[in-house]
Formats: sequence, structure tokens, C-alpha cells
Amino acid sequence: MGRSRAIRDVLVMVDRAAPSRSTVLITGESGTGKELVANAIWRYSPRSRRPFSVINCVAIPDTLLESELFGYERGAFTGAQHRRIGRIEQAAGGTIFLDEIGDMSLSAQAKVLRALQENRICRVGSDKDIEVNVRVVAATNKNLRHEIELGNFREDLYHRLSVIVVRVPTLKERAEDIPALTDYFIQKICAEYGMEQKKIEPKALDELCGMEWPGNIRELENLVQGLAVTSKDSVIRASDVPISGVAKPAASARRDGLDFELDGKTYKEIMKDLENKVLSAAMERYGSITEVARHFQVDRSTIFRKVKELEKEGKMR
Repeated sequence: MGRSRAIRDVLVMVDRAAPSRSTVLITGESGTGKELVANAIWRYSPRSRRPFSVINCVAIPDTLLESELFGYERGAFTGAQHRRIGRIEQAAGGTIFLDEIGDMSLSAQAKVLRALQENRICRVGSDKDIEVNVRVVAATNKNLRHEIELGNFREDLYHRLSVIVVRVPTLKERAEDIPALTDYFIQKICAEYGMEQKKIEPKALDELCGMEWPGNIRELENLVQGLAVTSKDSVIRASDVPISGVAKPAASARRDGLDFELDGKTYKEIMKDLENKVLSAAMERYGSITEVARHFQVDRSTIFRKVKELEKEGKMR
């Protein structure tokens, strides 16, 4: 959800990845929505009529993860009174999503690698191979290249998983989507709780847009849920937004190199100065007028004219 360039890039990658049979590695910070991306890849794939199975590699202890993935035979260990079909077999013809694969044990990694290479698995306690047809989509909030250097992750598995890589941006990188996400969460929460639909006033929305979000979209949803439940009337106001909390105030313009002086300048002069600095920073980052125009979603001729004016005045860095 959203119109930011960052999320549109993700949607393009989903559109390209979904029809293929390739493995996909989804990277991004915790709370950015990696599972939603995985679900979208499955939903728009030819495998959408078959199962979508989710395994959280953090939530399942190492001692149980292999039997959960590959299943086990009766008598394989104490308490194994019946054969159990593993999640990979259960997802036959569909997609299995290995969430937080960076936390998977090296032993389980070796077996996942074999399954990817040979399309075969072996249940715990058995010496019989079973052919499987399943697409693997994995996600992690870790830097797997760094984990490889530390000896925590297999390099050969990394290369098998990263045929297609989709990076999910942080909420800070797509802050312009916060209004749309906030409206969506308000509607969803009010419907779930059977409450009157509420609205959020512009000042309150400004407060949300002006925060950093270390917990990303998950944190935004939780905060909006609290606001929707505790606001006194049908409108969520700026006074309802907590001053302190997990979300931190956003970095100031001065820290980002967009500092400006108020004293001795008119509003028009200040805005002109800011425009110079914003365009200069954008040109440095994107390298071309076309890319800057695309980022700001304005006509190229507008950016071209403003850049030329600033160059003429000697104010373009």
C-alpha cells in the first residue's frame, strides 16, 4: 500500500518474481512487511491454488525445526508414536515461506540446501528420499553476507536462495505512505472492534509523519490501534499522539544538511534557499534531472527550469 517510489519498486519486483519458479530472498528490517511480500509473490504465481506454508525459523527451537520442516517416522525419537508429514511435503505444488532464515541452524540449512538442489527431502528417522515440488521463498532481517563471514550461514545456501532478491524498505524510507497506511489501519481496527469509524486530524497525521519508526509498519499499526481505541471522540487529535514512546522524533532538517536561518530573511527568501538545497541534494543523490523529477513525481521540465535558474544564479552546489 502506498505511492512512494520505494514501495512501487517492491511491487515491480513482486510482479516480475511471481510468475517464475525461482527462489526468492526477501530482506528488510523487522516489521517492514516481508511476509506480506512473500504472500503476494505466492498469490500472483501459478502456484496460488496450492498451499502457502509459513515457517518462522525463530519461533521453532532448533531441535524441532528439522522435524517440522521434513517430518519424521514413527520411533524416530522419544514421543514419535506416529509418522508425521513435514511442512515441505504438505506444501507440495505450492510455496513454503521460511521467515527469518538467518536464524536457522547449520544442520537444517544443509538439509534445506539439499532439498533445493535435488528436489528431495528425507524425513527424520528415515533413509528414504521423497521427491518434492515446492517453491521456496525466504526472508531475513540479518545481513547474510556478514553471517557467512561469521560462519553462521552457508554461502552455498545463500546463493541458492538469492536468485531473486527483494528488499523491503523501512517505513522511514517511505514516510510519504504513512497517511494512507494510517487511514487503512484506522478503518481496519474500527471494523474489527465494532467501533464508529474514526478520522485523524491533519495535525495528528503530521505528528506521525514526523516520527522515526524503528519498529516500522508493525509499530505504526500498534500505535494507531491504541489511538483509535483511546481517543475521546470520533477524531484522533494531535494531543492524543504520545510525546514519548518507542517511535522517536524524526531527525531535524539541520542534521540532514538542510539547515536554514530565519533571522533577517523573508518567507520567500527562506523557501528559495530551501529549494536550492533540496534540489542540490537530490541532484547529488540521483545524478540526473530525469531521476529527480521521477522521485518527486513532477514534470521533468519543471525540475529542468529550476535547476537552470539556480545554476544561473550560482546557487546550485
